Amino acid sequence: MPATPGEQARVMKQWTSWYAKLGPAIVDPGNPFSGAVNKIDADGEVAKGPVGRRATGYSIIEAPSLAAATRMARGCPVMKGGAQVAVYETFNVM
Repeated sequence: MPATPGEQARVMKQWTSWYAKLGPAIVDPGNPFSGAVNKIDADGEVAKGPVGRRATGYSIIEAPSLAAATRMARGCPVMKGGAQVAVYETFNVM
């Protein structure tokens, strides 16, 4: 996360520009995750996951294919800070 108000404004401008470029493909602009995780297994047991400085998050975009979504994701502002982006394809269950 940016440390100063000026850096925060710069990063928010990058996100706003990326969202504007994607336009109506943005289904959900997303949110960051803290890094704290609880994992629940099939028996209902809960295991605490890592709590670290490594943050992650999500954005949901609509694209005609995984390849198209991957091209769109290349502009994600987190990569300017050295982060990686994973692109997942969803499918309708019902």
